[in-house]
Amino acid sequence: MLGHRDLTMEDYAGIFKRRFWLILLSAILCLAIGFGISGVIPPQFVSQTLVLIEQQKVPEDYVKPVVEEDLGTRLASMKEQILSRSRIEPIITRFNLYAETKATMDDRVEMTQKAIGIKPIQSAQSHGMPGFFITFKASDARTAQLVCTEITSLFVTANLTARQQSAEGTTDFLKQQLADSKRSLDEQDAKLAAFEEKNIDRLPGENSNQATMPALTSQLDAVTQSLARLQQNETFIQALISQQTHDLQTTESGNGISEDERRKELKALLTEKKELEAQYTPDYPDVVAVNRKITDLQAEIAHAPAEPAPAVPATNRADPPQLMQLKFQLKSVEQSIVSSKQEQARLQQELKTYEARIEASPVVEEEYKQVTRDHQTALEFYNTLLKKMNESSMATALEQRQQGEQFTVMDAANLPDSPSYPNRQLFAAGGFAIGLMIGLLITALLEYRDTSLRNERDIWAFTKLPTLATISHIDNLPQTAPARPHSPWSIFSRTAKPIESAGS
Repeated sequence: MLGHRDLTMEDYAGIFKRRFWLILLSAILCLAIGFGISGVIPPQFVSQTLVLIEQQKVPEDYVKPVVEEDLGTRLASMKEQILSRSRIEPIITRFNLYAETKATMDDRVEMTQKAIGIKPIQSAQSHGMPGFFITFKASDARTAQLVCTEITSLFVTANLTARQQSAEGTTDFLKQQLADSKRSLDEQDAKLAAFEEKNIDRLPGENSNQATMPALTSQLDAVTQSLARLQQNETFIQALISQQTHDLQTTESGNGISEDERRKELKALLTEKKELEAQYTPDYPDVVAVNRKITDLQAEIAHAPAEPAPAVPATNRADPPQLMQLKFQLKSVEQSIVSSKQEQARLQQELKTYEARIEASPVVEEEYKQVTRDHQTALEFYNTLLKKMNESSMATALEQRQQGEQFTVMDAANLPDSPSYPNRQLFAAGGFAIGLMIGLLITALLEYRDTSLRNERDIWAFTKLPTLATISHIDNLPQTAPARPHSPWSIFSRTAKPIESAGS
């Protein structure tokens, strides 16, 4: 009746006491079965080796590697190649793998492929792959070690061969492309030379007409600037001559001017000074000039003689040396101006001639652009291929000297000391746990079906009536049925010392 009411810790203790040997025998039996199964299963030994990936020894700034494919992708590709039937079957034949199974070669190849393991090492400090593990599982430890070593050797050799073949293939391809590009460039050179020879006087850009234009323009600009400077000098010298002539005439005529006329002129200058000072500052050039004239005129009035001296005729006087020098300079400048104008006219005429020649050849210019454009394109393509071919040649030499990226065996394939499968302790522990679970399950089933009344709670759960008295179990009491206390199946009995009678 225990399965039909809530159980207490006392009930659980009683169940464990009654069914202890059932649970223990079940656990021991399953432990023995698990240990026996681990002994029947063929052992599997796992040999492992560590392969590190060394980067190329020459910095990539000096020699750019030809093989830039992701390492994970290349490793997967190498794995598929090495695990192919053509690579695996010789290994199976050499080491006689899975011969005891009497399986076909296809099945043996499949089992060998499954026994090979490739595990990459992921580095937390870099984005690349620093290396990978290679494992092989076999029923014999020595065989596992030998096959693991063979597989590792295949990976190392395949990496070297693949990188070298890739570099050499790239170099050969670039050499062929470079030769084709060289022939194309030679053809363009020949076309350009023939075109330039045919149109030697009408070529734009680099021909004689076009090259002469800047020189003529520069000469014309220089002559024009020189002419402008000469004209400025001419104007300046003429102004100086006019000023000195005026001053000379004023000085000579000043001796015949009366005092009244000087005072009238002084009055006019004072009036002009007032007007200028009303508009400009005292430092203004006109104001300064008027002040100087007023000062000179006042000095003349102060020192003027009582009677004016007779005027000297202009025809009888000689020019001062300074004035004569200025007139000589003026004449020289005028001659230079005439020469510059003639040179300017000549250069302008030559420029018009060359411009007419250039404007008369638009078709030649268009053809020339097409020829030079094709030539430039071929030249740039050739230079690009030449640079790439040189880089590829250095990378190929690097791979041939085994200075590029390599697979290095850091830990050789080990000889397993014990099989990795099956684990006898694990099988035994698993069997023991399963036996406990089975024993507990059988115990729960038996207790659920047991209708024996063992205490007052069982009576209440069965009859819903209160208990008035209980009689304890009496040993050696005659039984209506023969007791079988030593039966081996007594542990599965549904009753154990039930209450003999109860009153209600």
